[in-house]
Amino acid sequence: MERKWWVLLAVGIGTLMSALDGSVVNTVLPVITREFGSDLSVTGWVVTVYLLVISGLLLTFGRLGDLYGHKRVYVGGFVIFVLGSAICGQALNTYMLIGARAFQALGAAILASNSPAIVTTSFPGRQRGQALGMQATMTYLGLLLGPTVGGYLTVAWGWRSIFYINVPIGLLALVLSLVAIPGAEQRKVAERFDPAGAVAFFVGLVALLLALNRGNIWGWDSPATLGVLAGALALLGLFVWIERHVPHPMLDLGLFCSRLFSAATGSAVFNYLCLYGIALMMPFYLIQARGLAPDRAGLILSAQPLMMAIAAPLAGTLSDRIGSRLLSSVGMAILGIMLAVLSTVVQTTSLTVIVLYLAVIGIGIGVFIAPNSNALMGSAPRHRQGVAAGVLATARNVGMVLGIGLSSAVSLGVETAARAAGRPDAFIWGLHVTFLVLAGAAALGVVTSLTRGKSEPCEG
Repeated sequence: MERKWWVLLAVGIGTLMSALDGSVVNTVLPVITREFGSDLSVTGWVVTVYLLVISGLLLTFGRLGDLYGHKRVYVGGFVIFVLGSAICGQALNTYMLIGARAFQALGAAILASNSPAIVTTSFPGRQRGQALGMQATMTYLGLLLGPTVGGYLTVAWGWRSIFYINVPIGLLALVLSLVAIPGAEQRKVAERFDPAGAVAFFVGLVALLLALNRGNIWGWDSPATLGVLAGALALLGLFVWIERHVPHPMLDLGLFCSRLFSAATGSAVFNYLCLYGIALMMPFYLIQARGLAPDRAGLILSAQPLMMAIAAPLAGTLSDRIGSRLLSSVGMAILGIMLAVLSTVVQTTSLTVIVLYLAVIGIGIGVFIAPNSNALMGSAPRHRQGVAAGVLATARNVGMVLGIGLSSAVSLGVETAARAAGRPDAFIWGLHVTFLVLAGAAALGVVTSLTRGKSEPCEG
């Protein structure tokens, strides 16, 4: 087997572990809450802190990979992730677990921000979409298997086993990465790291995501939410100012002079916004409105990531031949149409029909993501691959938080108004409006996808 496929295997294991760990913990939160005797509002930070730390550090570690070599940084990320997983399994209380998850997220951020760069530089342009599509499949398999694996391990060996399982698998992937991933090429032009930009971006983005994540709890018009949002916007504005004035910025804003890079980034945000809006609303529909058991609901929901896993590598391979514009736009259009269709579901809609809807949505998302990632990574210069990967991963996390925040706000607002008006189907009414709003976001994603130019690197 050629070396590049061993590289893909090493990166794929890391991708699978990160995705699995991001989804598996949600399943066992009630068990952790009960064992530690804590409140769910506190235990929820086990998930929240992981998201915030990863999101805030993606660009930083992507840039460090560009400066010091993606392999070196990536391998360090595996060490931190494995060590953090072991500490999570040893947690004595909720607060220790939250701290351990923050440390684990540090490693996950390194893996997520460097893996697309390693894949992109290890494969020729004619196979880049195929390789990125196969990596995307590992992400979807992690999301698909997370709840099932988490439930099984928890029942068999307790919740700590979901963290301990990362240790042997992570060590195997670490050895494989050391052997398979080629070393970094020596850069001729010395550049320096931008600590001021890194700090401004981290604090600003974390504040933004925190406000969006906690807005429903604090109140969207509360002083806490508005204050954190204002501080976030000020810091992100400062970040842009810093990047424009330092000689070696963390984020080369010149990347966005490429219409392809900018359009692919914007389209990714809209796509993940819709994806995670669906991920939030559909379990409530199946369990709360339809009265299904969680295991049966999970089986129905698995239709979407399963089809995403099948469609992504096929679309990625096709994008190597015909480009990304048509495929990404068609994928977003399928997603938008199906969101509009989902807005018509009621409590008596056949479950077979629901499975079919989710399967088609999975196809649409799979058709979009691999070609779009191929376009974004291909439009960045070789010495900016880490930063480009960080932008791609940041777009995913920002879209996720926006999707969850927007969907929960719209659904709760409409449902509250419907109950006040005496409607017995208040939840379904809120579901309908939420999916229509998400369909509108998908339509905007189609527009941004269609505006992309040719796949030509921007000299940044």
